Amino acid sequence: MSKAILGRKLGMTQIFTEEGKVVPVTVVESGNNVVLMNKTVESDGYNAVQLGFGDVKEKNVSKPLKGHFAKAGVSPVKFIREMRLADPSEYKVGDNIGVDIFAAGELVDVTGTSKGKGFAGGIKRHNFARGPMGHGSKSHREPGSTGAMISGPGGRVLKGKKLPGRMGGERVTVQHLTVVRVDADRNLILIKGAIPGPKKSFVVIKDTVKPVKAKKN
Repeated sequence: MSKAILGRKLGMTQIFTEEGKVVPVTVVESGNNVVLMNKTVESDGYNAVQLGFGDVKEKNVSKPLKGHFAKAGVSPVKFIREMRLADPSEYKVGDNIGVDIFAAGELVDVTGTSKGKGFAGGIKRHNFARGPMGHGSKSHREPGSTGAMISGPGGRVLKGKKLPGRMGGERVTVQHLTVVRVDADRNLILIKGAIPGPKKSFVVIKDTVKPVKAKKN
C-alpha cells in the first residue's frame, strides 16, 4: 500500500554522511497527521483517505469544517488533502500518522506550491532568447512574433501561447527524491535536494511513482 504524509517545509541545510560526504537536504516538519475521513468505492466511487495537518484557531474555521472535524472527533487543522490508496480501511478516522512511516533510503515524490514571482517577461518566464542589443533594434526583450492568428475580423492570439504573465504560484511535484534521515522525536524528515515552495509552506510527501527498476543481467 502506498504511503503519504502532510508536512511543512522549514528550509534547507546540509548534513554529513558516515563517509564524510556533504549532502544538501530540505527539512520538513511533519508528524501528527490525523485521519479525517475514509472514502471507498462503494460510497464515493474511489478509495482514498483524507488527512489533516497543522494547528489553526477555531475562530478561523468555517461552520461546515467545524462540523466535519466534530464528526471525526478531532481538533481543527489547517491543511487538508486526500490521498488515493488501494485499501484505505487500514486507516481509521481519528488515527494519527507519524514520520516513522518513512525510513532513510526510501524514494518519495514531494508536491507543493512553487514560489510566486509576480509578473515576468518571456525571457525569465519561458527562457526566451533576447533580441539584438544594437541601437537600431527595437526588440531587445520583447516576445517577438506570436505566429499564426485566427483569421477574420477580431483576430486573436491562439490560447496557450508562451507570453509574459504571472510566474510561479503553481502546483509542482518533484519526483524520485531520497529520504536521508527521519527524526521521529522531533517530527522531522530530511529529504535530499530541493522541494517546491517557500519556507513554512505546506507540502505532501508520498511514495514515488518512479521506483528503481531492476537491472537486467
